[in-house]
Amino acid sequence: MYVCGMTVQDRPHMGHMLAFVSADLIRRSLEFLGYEVLHVQNFTDIDDKIIVKAQESGEDAATLAQRNIDRFFAAADALKITRAHVYPKVTEHIPEIVEFIQRLIDAGHAYAAGGSVWFDVRSWPSYGELSGRDIEEMRSGHRIELDESKRDPLDFALWKASREGEPSWESPWGRGRPGWHIECSVMSTKYLGETFDLHGGGLDLIFPHHENELAQSKALGGEFVRYWMHNGLLNLEGQKMSKSTGHFFAMDEVLAEFEPEVVRFYLLRGQFRNQMEYSRERLAEAKAAYDRMQRVLVRLEELVRDPELGTEIPAGLRSAAAVGLLQGAEKARTGFREALCDDFNAEAALAALFELVRELNPYLVARSRAAQVERDVVEASQAVLRESMGVLGLFTGLEVGSEIPPEIQEMALRREAARADRDWGTADTLRDELVARGWSVEDGPEGTKLRPL
Repeated sequence: MYVCGMTVQDRPHMGHMLAFVSADLIRRSLEFLGYEVLHVQNFTDIDDKIIVKAQESGEDAATLAQRNIDRFFAAADALKITRAHVYPKVTEHIPEIVEFIQRLIDAGHAYAAGGSVWFDVRSWPSYGELSGRDIEEMRSGHRIELDESKRDPLDFALWKASREGEPSWESPWGRGRPGWHIECSVMSTKYLGETFDLHGGGLDLIFPHHENELAQSKALGGEFVRYWMHNGLLNLEGQKMSKSTGHFFAMDEVLAEFEPEVVRFYLLRGQFRNQMEYSRERLAEAKAAYDRMQRVLVRLEELVRDPELGTEIPAGLRSAAAVGLLQGAEKARTGFREALCDDFNAEAALAALFELVRELNPYLVARSRAAQVERDVVEASQAVLRESMGVLGLFTGLEVGSEIPPEIQEMALRREAARADRDWGTADTLRDELVARGWSVEDGPEGTKLRPL
């Protein structure tokens, strides 16, 4: 599995992380279904944009690139994105890139001109097969590189002659650096072989990047990629998030406002091929749903650890609600698995789990004491939710007892103070507010205990 990584001229933003959370979902799903996955994700650490950004900031391109690579890892680790097995960088693969380009020249698919090397698009009759474009209609297409040394406006750079003061490497065609598209063909096939299973990236990479990758790779033989997987884009006010336009929310800013798991949950809520719209309001909605799931998981964890669980229920007896919930747990397990098998549909997978949560809530509320709850129902529900959420990379570090938000704890303390002052009206008002926010309030000799509803 090869995933197109960042061009690291700037900080990672939410649009980047949608792509990488989507790739992580696919990898985790495949491993859950029993596949062994070798995952490669590159860094483009030399590029026109990186050079320009470095010149603007007065530093060398390598320093700028590494700082943004470090920022990527900080954001990815916070979002619990499983690390790829290999993270190749362009600058570490110059000899392999030069060799690949020479093979294309020898095969008649590329030519040197003006110190650069160009792929001859018209030498490859199948050009346009991935994006469904007609070669004769592409002259007005986007990102066509204009250069007088090209034979055809559609030809794209494999090797770029360097300008004075720019980073460059020696090659048979003079000093220069790799073009954008060649790097992924070289690094993917180096680590995964000439034909591999999955190649991922955003919808905006289909043309020209992936189209060019496909042409130059298949021109040397082999199938190259069996399945392409393109995630939808994350829009901000109807426009694609983009570093080049400054139209984006940087990850460090988002993570300063929202918990990383809430952000991951938000990015998983849609089918990975669909477009998403970013807004703080939608993140807040995701947080409310996330909290609802967390409350149920915490309550189930508490019950499983309770030695009194189910002790008052005579052996062999089971309530109708318990029978329905056991069936609901199995239905949720099946629905979750089927959703992942249906084009990695995390939206449907989460819906199957929330249906179980919807059925669990009244059962847990109606039976406030552990002794009145059937142990097998609790254990079955907990197992399904835990396993499934683990596949999605959520709630893997859930700690029972530490999940009460500070504002809820503060309200509980104010209520205890009101009770101590015999201010029963204030105490009752605070109790009602706590319940409205999803917390039960249990008063006992050891004080007040909060439990998520």
